[in-house]
Amino acid sequence: MSYESPQAAAVAWLAYPQLASDLDQRTLDWLFDEGSLTRRLTRLSHDHFCVTPLFEGWQPLRDDECLALNLAPGAQGWVREVYLRGHDQPWVFARSVASREALERGGLDLETLGSRSLGELLFCDQAFIRHPIEVCTYPQAWMPTEVASANLWGRRSRFERDGLDLLVAEVFLPAMWQADKEVSP
Repeated sequence: MSYESPQAAAVAWLAYPQLASDLDQRTLDWLFDEGSLTRRLTRLSHDHFCVTPLFEGWQPLRDDECLALNLAPGAQGWVREVYLRGHDQPWVFARSVASREALERGGLDLETLGSRSLGELLFCDQAFIRHPIEVCTYPQAWMPTEVASANLWGRRSRFERDGLDLLVAEVFLPAMWQADKEVSP
């Protein structure tokens, strides 16, 4: 299920050095943490973590995704959208995409992940290289309606293994920030 119109405005994804912001250290720490977000959320939730798939299937990728993956605009790709939940609350909205061609030659079957975490798969396979994290205030139009809100921070990075490129975006929802605040005020 796509949450944006093809005419959506371009988004400025920024690397850490480009970020001209007065973000607090805790927010920066979550946005630019290069470790496994799944593991960190599992710790924060005291093992009350789960993944809820929202959508998985082939569809045209957004322009910003095609650009990041060096694909022609409108290229078909596999899209997986999930909630990463702590204590049954959506804490993170995640969208992972890869081109059809890359998946066919890369030997990764995303269709069988179900409620398993893609992040765990990526961090357990030492062959994957993570490229630099980029952040933005994620467009509300790209979010599922039930969690759509303005000014939510999102991050993304490209994972690469032998010609297989995956783009993983994660948007931090208010319930996650609240849970983090309660653990360490």
